[in-house]
Amino acid sequence: MTYIAKPTLHHPTLTRNKVGYTRRDYEGKVSTLCAGCGHDSISAAIVQACWSLDIAPHRVAKLSGIGCSSKTPDYFLGASHGFNTVHGRMPSVLTGANLANRELLYLGISGDGDSASIGLGQFAHAMRRNVNMVYIVENNGVYGLTKGQFSATADRGSKSKKGAVNNDNPVDMVGMALQLGATYVARGFSGDKGQLVPLIEGAIRHGGAAFIDVISPCVAFNNHAGSTRSYDHVRAHNEAVSRIDFIDLAPEIHADPAPGEVILLPQPDGSQMRLRKLDAGHDPTDRVAAMHHLQTLQSRGEVVTGLLYVDPEAQDLHAALNTTSRPLNTLNAAELCPGPAALAKLNASLR
Repeated sequence: MTYIAKPTLHHPTLTRNKVGYTRRDYEGKVSTLCAGCGHDSISAAIVQACWSLDIAPHRVAKLSGIGCSSKTPDYFLGASHGFNTVHGRMPSVLTGANLANRELLYLGISGDGDSASIGLGQFAHAMRRNVNMVYIVENNGVYGLTKGQFSATADRGSKSKKGAVNNDNPVDMVGMALQLGATYVARGFSGDKGQLVPLIEGAIRHGGAAFIDVISPCVAFNNHAGSTRSYDHVRAHNEAVSRIDFIDLAPEIHADPAPGEVILLPQPDGSQMRLRKLDAGHDPTDRVAAMHHLQTLQSRGEVVTGLLYVDPEAQDLHAALNTTSRPLNTLNAAELCPGPAALAKLNASLR
């Protein structure tokens, strides 16, 4: 196997962000995925989002499971912490890491096989516990590493490359995330970087379980006529409900948009998310309405993209458990063990 290494030298005129890094500093190794794979576009969007938000690479922990999608953390943020778990177990490992050190930004990268099949239970509990994480599913509807069998997210009636028709109902991960209590739910398309980058930025800024389902066509096994995960099909059936961007921590610039056009949502770090509604009937702060709107558009065969739901007052797992503001991995034995008197008081309260 030929190994291709990226040059370590950067051009001296490359633009640096506020923490002193160029965009190249957020890249990883050369991708070994198929040329044109949508997953590489998602990696590029993550690089752009982290660079634009001035996030130091060493403050990021990226975790994944097994599959084409779970290989991609090797292709971005090469200077960040990384952990590749066993198949489908990324959410529980990430939850443990988050509880131990709440000061890192956690990126969970998964796929439709890793999260919608063997890891479905893991995905469900991470969403309902509102773990502070960015959970990205790179969804292509097939198992690319094992020659293109239908995955659990493949649409009923979709045709495989060899002409077989999928007769099983799909697992709708966006619908599940909404029902399970995720506080930021979006769907993107790897072929629409203009929409995907701000969706990822919004997820990073969010203070709870942020889930993004990204339709990412597999050019080897699922980019043909009859597939509902191909580039052509998604572009022809895409129904975007919103566009978002950000107002930085600098003083807010007030505008006077028409009612219902723009919603300003404050973020935990003091920034503002500016949400422009493309569909006047969609309320992204109403969970039940978002679920209804999603089902209505999907029943018409539309691929719904954009920010579907956000809770601007979300609280994460640490708030629910009332943990100390200090990372648990910085506490010593005396601080972690309150002593027999505290234990006796706790036991008495449970009698």
